[in-house]
Amino acid sequence: MSLSLALLFLLQHCSQRNITVGPLTGDWVSRAELEGPARSGAVSFTIDNVAYFGTGLDVSNNALADFWKYDPSQNAWTQVAYFPGKARSEAVAFATREKKGYLGTGIDAQGNLLRDFYEYDPTTNAWKRIADFSGSARRSATAFSLYDLGFVALGFDGSERADLWRYNPSGNQWTERQYLGGPARVGAAVFVINNLAYVGAGSSQSVGLNDFWMYDPDTNIWTPRSNIPDATHLNTYSVGFAINNIGYFVAGSTGKGVVAYSPVNDSWTELPPFEGSARTKAVGFSIGQKGYVTTGSNGTARFDDLWEFEPGY
Repeated sequence: MSLSLALLFLLQHCSQRNITVGPLTGDWVSRAELEGPARSGAVSFTIDNVAYFGTGLDVSNNALADFWKYDPSQNAWTQVAYFPGKARSEAVAFATREKKGYLGTGIDAQGNLLRDFYEYDPTTNAWKRIADFSGSARRSATAFSLYDLGFVALGFDGSERADLWRYNPSGNQWTERQYLGGPARVGAAVFVINNLAYVGAGSSQSVGLNDFWMYDPDTNIWTPRSNIPDATHLNTYSVGFAINNIGYFVAGSTGKGVVAYSPVNDSWTELPPFEGSARTKAVGFSIGQKGYVTTGSNGTARFDDLWEFEPGY
């Protein structure tokens, strides 16, 4: 989509939706489909400009444990070692600057909530079990990494949660941190800019949320930021990624919404819609100057497509 068309779209809608009109736009391009089964509720992490992706729930509601890597320089998927824990969906994953990936929590096909955790080393293509998550077993949580530490927050353990836990790989230890200042929730989205985590959306008691929070690991403080626009079209199980110090939330609640956040002036811009099918429980990540959205569900449909987003300024 051209810059002029994108700006026209924004101008036509700004009076209805209390959003900021700015120069941000971007183009979506379809890339290589996932080689494995279509699915929803998968996870991903990125190491050395490669995305690692797996688990989730297929179209027959079978939980999955396969794992794949996507190399954007080759536009190719390659299968890697299977995740060794129980097959699951709605888990969390993150990677630290020590170039290891981490995956845990979630729900298995029998409905059991999980709290086990595993570390993946891409240099050996091997997994190993690490200390179990110290919070309650849960699904639909949110995870991110800051510096060389991992964080797991929120989710559902029989009730919605607002807690935050930090994982230190050097000590293989979990430590509880400050609770989110807003409501407990499931299906929140996150992106990281300059070692600050930005978390928002999700749902509480089946009601979509549009509040938005910044977490500073140095002070262990959550700070409210400007609310996310248009919560009716983009809230639960959106995906998040950051490019060039701009954060993006995409899709969620079987929608196609795209919003961009600038931390410099604490403002949001609504962009033209995601060009793939509307979906929820997709996976998002960024590599270099591009963002990616893959898999997800809409009703009984499961997706295996991959979309690449290149921002325009």
